[in-house]
Amino acid sequence: MTGPLLTVCRGCCCGRAEKHPELDHRAQLAAFRRGGATVRVVDCLDACERSNVVVVSPSPAGRAAGARPVWLGGILDEERTADVLQWVADGGPGVADPPDFLDLQFFSPSRRVRNEAQL
Repeated sequence: MTGPLLTVCRGCCCGRAEKHPELDHRAQLAAFRRGGATVRVVDCLDACERSNVVVVSPSPAGRAAGARPVWLGGILDEERTADVLQWVADGGPGVADPPDFLDLQFFSPSRRVRNEAQL
């Protein structure tokens, strides 16, 4: 892996048309896969109140700069999806600042959730 890793939640709440019918979840996942990052899809990141959740893990260069995985919640429209993709293209955590207002989507999950996610 040379670029950031996207961990995309697609479990009980995230990625479900029943909860978020306004978003084409398959198209979002396809966009992430085309966007230059390695994409890992997981069942549940246990942050359901923040769905759709995406975790952007830094590239090796970002980790060398001291960056840690960044948790994003509410990635529910094309604009936020495009912001995530732009940040990945720019290098991600530790390499580039997030575009526009993407930092408003940042959140810190509980220590238990972080440990169980093993990111």
